[in-house]
Amino acid sequence: MGETSDPEKGKAAKPSPTLTNTASLSQLLPTGTVFMFQALSSPFSNYGQCYTSNKYLTLVLIILCTVSCIFFSFTDSFIHDGKHYYGIATINGFWVFNANGSCGEYEKKRLFGDYLQRYRIRSVDFVHSIFSVLLFWTISCSDSDIQHCFLPEVMGGSAKELVKNLPLGVGFVSALVFSVFPTSRKGIGYSQ
Repeated sequence: MGETSDPEKGKAAKPSPTLTNTASLSQLLPTGTVFMFQALSSPFSNYGQCYTSNKYLTLVLIILCTVSCIFFSFTDSFIHDGKHYYGIATINGFWVFNANGSCGEYEKKRLFGDYLQRYRIRSVDFVHSIFSVLLFWTISCSDSDIQHCFLPEVMGGSAKELVKNLPLGVGFVSALVFSVFPTSRKGIGYSQ
């Protein structure tokens, strides 16, 4: 018996636009910061059984991760002459981290030309920075060890519902903002 060839049988299914947009959203967040927080928050907060020293240590962790979210929102990278360059956007242009140490400003402008002005800070960078921080704070506040450490055990039912549903709401609003105000930044650690 001869097999009939079905042209659609061998083709891979296309992902849905919703799935593709969700995957794109995860690339916009500083995931390394979130992973670091998730790895360190439980031991720093003594697994929810906080002493005063644990509260301070956990608070310092949250502050450092917040600064990290802000910093990575302004980083970017580009490829020039086959070499990958990383840097941070500034108001005056782009400050390249891994350029030759002996390069002065004139040499950088000659080497990179238009790249330095093209990657400067834009208003959308501040929007992404703010919503990255909001997402991080939501993730940190929804962690059960952090809740046990900083929130009283006798929280009312409405406060528990707020803490339970807050990540969903902030995640939805952030996804909407990131979709309406897209960015082309590829920060440090992101794939090209």
